[in-house]
Amino acid sequence: MAAVRALVGSRLAAASAFASLSPGGRTPSQRAAIHLSAPQPAAKVALVLSGCGVYDGTEIHEASAILVHLSRGGAEVQIFAPDVPQMHVIDHTKGQPSESESRNVLTESARIARGKITDLAKLSAANHDAAIFPGGFGAAKNLSTFAVDGKDCKVNKEVERVLKEFHQAGKPIGLCCIAPVLAAKVLRGVEVTVGHEQEEGGKWPYAGTAEAIKALGAKHFVKEVAEAHVDQKNKVVTTPAFMCQAALHHIHDGIGAMVQKVLELTGK
Repeated sequence: MAAVRALVGSRLAAASAFASLSPGGRTPSQRAAIHLSAPQPAAKVALVLSGCGVYDGTEIHEASAILVHLSRGGAEVQIFAPDVPQMHVIDHTKGQPSESESRNVLTESARIARGKITDLAKLSAANHDAAIFPGGFGAAKNLSTFAVDGKDCKVNKEVERVLKEFHQAGKPIGLCCIAPVLAAKVLRGVEVTVGHEQEEGGKWPYAGTAEAIKALGAKHFVKEVAEAHVDQKNKVVTTPAFMCQAALHHIHDGIGAMVQKVLELTGK
């Protein structure tokens, strides 16, 4: 009988141990530990495009690099563009305007978005954790008039609204290439980079943009192409990208640095 009691006792002990592993048998501390280890929700990022093609819209390599790095960072992405006409259409084989053509920014941006795109008028900072603006001349032609008016430029009303909404909500904004001029115009005193302030033999062909940024009341910081500048106070992150004549992988790395910092600032 003693042997039977010992066998029954060992089985009851094993059953008790098994029960402690089941949801109903966990101690409060065990349940708390499991709760704390739950995966964090993904950051929801709005990507704002300005058309399709470097000379009259979004720089496609920049948009693609941003999407790759956001994917690697586990972010959920929704793509937006304003439903407005392009300033003009450039024949990219010649680098010259195509006088007989007109195109829509939203329609053209849908090419990069693989059709999944939303009118910028519907973007609300309340529904996203961050916003990112790639460059390309579209940022200076379609999202603003910087290409024509320089420091006296105007910013598309929806772009201005979005920048102010995210800024006022304390949510990070990423911009690359020429796009930092948008933040410089709308968010006075913001810190940004477009790379170097001298052309350096053609390596930085758009270096003059730095002076325009300063004229807008923003602060310009010199950075290398693979670096990003973080304005901690305003939660604005910028990188030079194609403002520099550099190998594509260096531009890709700089955009990666920008995206990483933006995601870090979301806290997710």
